[in-house]
Amino acid sequence: MDFIKFLGTAGARVVVAKQLRASGGIWLSLDGTNILIDPGPGSLVHCMRSRPKLDPTTLEGIVITHKHLDHAADINVMMEAMTIGGKEKRGLVLAPKDALSGNDPVIYKYVRPYVSQIEVLRRKKKYKIGTLTITAPTRHQHGVETYGLIIKGKKRTIAYITDSRYFPGLADKYKADVVIISVLSIKPNPFDHLSIEDVRLIVGKLKPKTTILTHFGMWMLKARPWVVAEALKKELRQNIIAASDGMAFPL
Repeated sequence: MDFIKFLGTAGARVVVAKQLRASGGIWLSLDGTNILIDPGPGSLVHCMRSRPKLDPTTLEGIVITHKHLDHAADINVMMEAMTIGGKEKRGLVLAPKDALSGNDPVIYKYVRPYVSQIEVLRRKKKYKIGTLTITAPTRHQHGVETYGLIIKGKKRTIAYITDSRYFPGLADKYKADVVIISVLSIKPNPFDHLSIEDVRLIVGKLKPKTTILTHFGMWMLKARPWVVAEALKKELRQNIIAASDGMAFPL
């Protein structure tokens, strides 16, 4: 079965710190390949609590879109879990350059030899994980080096628009069947994150088969994401849903 599993839908530091929503990232199972995207705090715990459980040793790759803790805090533990503490050397890890080098890398050097390969996530370069092709179509406007993802399977394409300030041309890069959008707030905010007003522009241009909203800040939680998504669905006449913690979306 092909599916997207949301191991958390938390966005912004307060929601993560108080665990008002979980923050374990996104598990994608497509065409026989399992990958984990943005393993934030609690990723391993939520894999084990998932029903049915998600076995990290079945992962063929882990991708982090940027090194902020809500997207990468569990990268090292998930690398260990994927390889059983390095006993089984396997898996490809993709991460931006500043997550691997410089003064503040987030991937520990001791765990790097555990996996088969680590590659720097670069704009427009194509990567292969199992049966899937992954590209980072554009660099986002965020506090650290950040990229969204296009994931192509045999018959389906998944887009993940991660944290970013909206900018002209952003939407044009993410044509896909299913588009996942990190949306922090209802109105534009000063924190280099997308808002519902930005989602209107993105969905209006892309018109995907399904849009899934996630990565909610306090503004979105107070407005109740499922209510916001339903109103947007009626307004734009597009299939738009709000993810919830533990939600499995069948592909």
